[in-house]
Amino acid sequence: MAIALDHNIIINYGTYQVLSMFYLALFSWIYIRFTPYDEIGLIREGNLAAAVSLTGALLGFAIPVAIVIAHSVNLVDMAAWALMATMVQLFVFSVLRKVLGFVVDDIQAGKVPSALILAAFSSVAGILNAACMTY
Repeated sequence: MAIALDHNIIINYGTYQVLSMFYLALFSWIYIRFTPYDEIGLIREGNLAAAVSLTGALLGFAIPVAIVIAHSVNLVDMAAWALMATMVQLFVFSVLRKVLGFVVDDIQAGKVPSALILAAFSSVAGILNAACMTY
């Protein structure tokens, strides 16, 4: 049995998919410039700590955006909550940098335990942020 897809469903899917990828790219660009080290350069050099910490931030951003896509009223709503997800991730990094002053130096030095702490806080903040967005 063939499933007929409504034209609007396909357009909405494509629109949300393209926008979510755009927001992910924009978040990545902002986050990489916000941190005091060059994640991409460190990752290219084989720095696992930089890859782990960036992965946590990406998950911490993507989880709330995924929830927003499922519950958003329109594209403006999605954009506003994607901005909030970005702000939360920047806040988490700022707080951990302040509280755990060694995190930045440790990630640059390739120390994975510090990167795991940052990734964990980023991911958990994203999960909690996503839950708050379901209002």
